[in-house]
Amino acid sequence: MEDPVAGPATSAPHASEGNPVRDLPLPHLAGFTHRWLDADGVRLHAVEGGRPAGPAVVLLAGFPQTWWAWRKVMPGLTRRFHVIAIDLPGQGHSERPERGYDTHAVAAHVHAAVQALGVSTYSLVAHDIGAWVAFSLALNYESQLRGVALLDAGIPGVTLPEAIPTDPDRAWKTWHFAFHAVPDLPERLLAGREREYVGWFLKVKALSPGTFDDAELDHYAAAVAVDGGLRASLAYYRNAAKSARENREALKRRHLTVPVLGISSSHGSVPDMAAAISPWADNTTGIVVPDAGHFIPDEQPEAVAAALADFLPAGD
Repeated sequence: MEDPVAGPATSAPHASEGNPVRDLPLPHLAGFTHRWLDADGVRLHAVEGGRPAGPAVVLLAGFPQTWWAWRKVMPGLTRRFHVIAIDLPGQGHSERPERGYDTHAVAAHVHAAVQALGVSTYSLVAHDIGAWVAFSLALNYESQLRGVALLDAGIPGVTLPEAIPTDPDRAWKTWHFAFHAVPDLPERLLAGREREYVGWFLKVKALSPGTFDDAELDHYAAAVAVDGGLRASLAYYRNAAKSARENREALKRRHLTVPVLGISSSHGSVPDMAAAISPWADNTTGIVVPDAGHFIPDEQPEAVAAALADFLPAGD
């Protein structure tokens, strides 16, 4: 799929009076509009396009990315769907609150943002930490969901192992979970080095180290560095134990019945997302995207768009 823009071309960072992160340049994607929504007390950034009357699809990205992670997938969905990419709290151009980063709290904010756009039912597509939030959202708001696609994510209390492996052949994929959970130390070590840190994840966890160009590395590093973005990024990991407890408590009461698509990749972190999720979801299918590492939407956007087109309900 041809990249719709050459790189993170920017409009004025003051593009909206509602933008809470004005020191971060704002990438523009042709055919899409930036919005800021009052989402139950937290202002969230959404990027909206496609068919306003079509079935809604909400996209959530993970660490260390922003909504921009979906830019190659979004245009391929616009003919059939109302496409909404949302920056999570603390991510991209969304507000960075001081607390409230457990996934059930974040899920409530995301759901409120979707409702603020006038959308009553929708499908969720989510990667990495975005998938953490999507799973918790599905546990709480399943009646308003039509489908959930989860990409390469170890979800707290569900698919994330309790112990981090120490074997070097596997530890490089998960070592940061423990590091990010340590209070204060990561901020002290990483302040001023955000580009080197973000660049390590984007280069090493993609199958091809050239997947992300310098402009993309600059964009994601700036998003982490500005206005408490590093603190907010780490907060998801620091709240992972709480997220896991809340997920397990919810799963004692009920399993998911909404259709769930697990998307793995040939060189990702979770070899079979569908198999990992199926004990807690009654209607699960899965695919494995070839020639991709962890960042599947960036590495194989055509395959992701095709899988979503096959999976997502196309009409009421």
